[in-house]
Amino acid sequence: MYKALFIDVDDTLLDYVPCCREAFDAAMRKLREPNPSLTLPTGGGNKEGQGMSYLSNDELFELFFAISGRLFSEAKHGLHTIAEVMELYPREFVEKMYEGRMYDIRRIEEDTEVFKHAFRAAWGKTCTLVPGARETIVTLRARGYRLFAASNSFGHLQRSRLERAGLLPFFEDTYISMDLGYDKPDIRFYREALRRCGLEPEEVLMIGDSMTTDILGAQAAGLDTIFFSRRGERPEGVKTVTSLPEILKYV
Repeated sequence: MYKALFIDVDDTLLDYVPCCREAFDAAMRKLREPNPSLTLPTGGGNKEGQGMSYLSNDELFELFFAISGRLFSEAKHGLHTIAEVMELYPREFVEKMYEGRMYDIRRIEEDTEVFKHAFRAAWGKTCTLVPGARETIVTLRARGYRLFAASNSFGHLQRSRLERAGLLPFFEDTYISMDLGYDKPDIRFYREALRRCGLEPEEVLMIGDSMTTDILGAQAAGLDTIFFSRRGERPEGVKTVTSLPEILKYV
């Protein structure tokens, strides 16, 4: 029925949370190189830290994850582009690092750049797989499907991650938002991807974990979809799987 599959990357093939934590820890190590005791104050006090309480590294990650999660969620609803989010969340996080401290704007700007570039460099090396990802991709390719990665991110970083995970050779091409010029769920993302692979919407199945960007976006472009529900939700009227190998029942 289908000639090709578009497959999302983060939280579909690569496990987003552990990958994010790995990159965050690397970025924090880089940020702390000139100041190993750098922490986040959560209460009042003076610039020497008297009267302040501090967050652990786990709590810092929770803060970072909440900031980035909110911004990416807003991007799904058109409030930001992915390119804008990539600039916004490092800045907002670092500003929180210095909330209540007496540091000038130049210090915040410098540390934002350090954190941003360190996080991106580390992100390109993260490759923790979602359970069943490799086996499913190998089987789909063996069945003769043309496979294409479809993701919102930087193209070179996602390709690096897929390569490190051992999955890149199974994909004919990668359609990444920063390369295509459009973010999922923009219908133009899917139309451009279809144009590049030379297929019609009815010939392609989209698989992903986001109802907004992967499922509704692809359906608006005329593609059939499978929702990969990692938390067990089963939206009414949507073809849904809760593990990647379940996809093999439908293709």
